[in-house]
Amino acid sequence: MGGGLHVRAGRLMSLFWRNFLLLSGLLLLSVLAWFQTFRTLEQEPRALQSAQALASLVNLTRAALIYTDPIARVALVKTLVDEENVRIAVRDEHDTYTPFEADSPGHRVAVALIDRLGPGTIVAREVNGFDGLWIGFAIEGEKYWLLADPSRLDAVRGRTWLAWLATALALSMVGAAAITRLINQPLQRLAQAAARVRDGDFDGARLDDTLPTREIAGVNRAFNRMAEQLARAEADRRLMLAGISHDLRTPLARLRLEIEMGVPDASTRARMADDVADVDTIIGQFLDYARERPAHLDATPIAAALERATAPYRQRDDVELRVRAPEGLHAMADATALQRVLTNLFENATRHGRSADGRVRIDIQVARRGEWIELEVRDHGPGTAPDALPRLTDPFYRAESARTTPGSGLGLAIVRRALERMGGECHIRNAPGGGLSVTLRLRPA
Repeated sequence: MGGGLHVRAGRLMSLFWRNFLLLSGLLLLSVLAWFQTFRTLEQEPRALQSAQALASLVNLTRAALIYTDPIARVALVKTLVDEENVRIAVRDEHDTYTPFEADSPGHRVAVALIDRLGPGTIVAREVNGFDGLWIGFAIEGEKYWLLADPSRLDAVRGRTWLAWLATALALSMVGAAAITRLINQPLQRLAQAAARVRDGDFDGARLDDTLPTREIAGVNRAFNRMAEQLARAEADRRLMLAGISHDLRTPLARLRLEIEMGVPDASTRARMADDVADVDTIIGQFLDYARERPAHLDATPIAAALERATAPYRQRDDVELRVRAPEGLHAMADATALQRVLTNLFENATRHGRSADGRVRIDIQVARRGEWIELEVRDHGPGTAPDALPRLTDPFYRAESARTTPGSGLGLAIVRRALERMGGECHIRNAPGGGLSVTLRLRPA
């Protein structure tokens, strides 16, 4: 009798994404640090250049206004507006203005301008509610505002560097993805080769051990040697199993023939023949458990598989089968392995699941539930102790109630191993009302 098998896929981050995120984070920090350093070293000279140009503009405007007669000043102001996008306005003591915020590009220019033009200079980003680059200066006691083109600060802001920063980050991400993929490829090939070894395909698992990367080539060589040794061990094991099957079953067949012909008492002859049959069954279970045959998954009709597996038991007077299996349900399974699984379950139920009246009642129910096709086999026997349930699929484990009946303790271990190879699950519990319930889960086709 068998315990529960739970195969769960954990939600783990793949190695590709982990390496990609780590490399991307490192490159992002490096680019940002480089950008901040460059911007700090670059903006100060740009601010000084802009301040020098604006100071020259103010000084030229001041000189032009001083040495130009009042009639010509109108033409001068118009020329400044048309050619330099500069406006001149008289500064009133009631004017309100807002200076540039500290650590802004405009503040750096303002400090440099006040340095060049004197402490009476005012630099503001807004005057009387009007935004712009405002410079306040005095000419022979008269105060003026000079409104310069705010785009003169764009050079200080360095907006083009933001585009370069975005480009550098994008190229870094592409490079990180390419490097990560290059790092992961040998691991992916190794994982695929290990899966082939698991499925018994030793020839197709060979890896390239002539790669120029020394460490990867060394790992591939070690893996190839391991696969070769496993292939030899598998060949020896198959040869040994074939020899055991032949050398044990041949004398058993002769012994059964001699019993049939040489023992006169019918009851004694029947008991001896049953013992021989039990020995033959145990040998078959040992061989089934020891065989490592890769599973070949195909769309298998569940109803037809049940019909074949239950056919021998329908002829028995002491077995009562109740099957509910809708037509049309197909599961991804190895037909041969599924047949062996069902046979072992029914044999387990007939051996250990008899009711108090000596009859064997087996309920079989198949249904589609979510992403699984569930097949439940339940008997109406005594069940098993709760603490024994987790160990029922261990090889050679036999519960106390099963120790007096023939068997090897491998029946449900074979069920578990077969389900593992087919990507399914097996759950075993004591059914409400008595008996043991075994639920098989298979992927739908």
